[in-house]
Amino acid sequence: MDLQQALEQYFMPAAKELVQNEGDALRCLACGNRCLIREGETGICRMRANRKGELCVPGGYVAGLSPDPIEKKPFYHVLPGELAMSFGMLGCNLHCSFCQNWISSQALKDQNAVSCPHSISAEAIVDASVAHDAPVIVSTYNEPLITAEWAVEIFKRAQARGILCGYVSNGNATPEALAFIRPYVSMYKVDLKTFNEANYRELGCPLQHVLDSITLLHDMGFWVEVVTLVIPGFNDSEAELHHIAAFLASVSRDIPWHVTAFHPDYNMTERRRTSAEDLERACKAGKDAGLHYIYAGNLPGVLVNRENTSCPACGALLIQRRGYHIIDNHMQGSACSKCGARIAGLWERPA
Repeated sequence: MDLQQALEQYFMPAAKELVQNEGDALRCLACGNRCLIREGETGICRMRANRKGELCVPGGYVAGLSPDPIEKKPFYHVLPGELAMSFGMLGCNLHCSFCQNWISSQALKDQNAVSCPHSISAEAIVDASVAHDAPVIVSTYNEPLITAEWAVEIFKRAQARGILCGYVSNGNATPEALAFIRPYVSMYKVDLKTFNEANYRELGCPLQHVLDSITLLHDMGFWVEVVTLVIPGFNDSEAELHHIAAFLASVSRDIPWHVTAFHPDYNMTERRRTSAEDLERACKAGKDAGLHYIYAGNLPGVLVNRENTSCPACGALLIQRRGYHIIDNHMQGSACSKCGARIAGLWERPA
């Protein structure tokens, strides 16, 4: 049995909110690609399929399941030091040449992507979270928009047990998909990969899709954090870094911006690694734009002050980090322990 046949064993019906009938085809609304899928075909993600006039979508399996530090997602303004039970599936609606999870995300698109589905129930994933005392469950490792129905099945059960739920996504979303997950998803991390239209088209979507998603996520009340993998010669020019920072500041100066170091991987092995100086330039762009929270990642201990959270009102050091580890936490609930200013984020576990 090949992977395509194996995955078809895990099909479930699409949510009615995420499909439209258009003559003899189905329009999938799960992501910004809005694929028109005819009988027997799949969307661009290869995971959502028209079978006998019904949109069938993935569910009932994971390709990866692990309790991770929540800082690894990265969420720096959600329950610092806690665990996030992370589950991933297969497939993606983009095809980034620098993907660092390509073994699962590019399944069915790349014959060298060898991840396999493992059968599991939604209850078992929530039970695993409880067993590890993880107050958060996150859909990650691949693109969660294309598996929204399965995520919601898990998140409904998690929410009933006082667990926060989140997405780690490329942001190529639709208003319909965000409305569908909003009752169950509290936090949403978006990869803003570049501010160059041609580069984004090469990855598989228009830049505007991602910008619109970030704006809408914030307006809908999701807690949003944004990551840009800084890639030398791809998105690290002074102009581009300043454009990204200025856009985020125009949405909210409280959105944490994580600028992270690239290492050569997958189909982008010819570029050099991101240096500390590269990340420092990106941090400066964020500061110039007026962002309150700018973090440098993937070089633990190198840019020490760029891993910490400080109060934007008084400058007090609130959370000291090294990589995924919390060294010190001086938060007082959701406020600065020195001046009392509110620090944006989700700081306390649900009851």
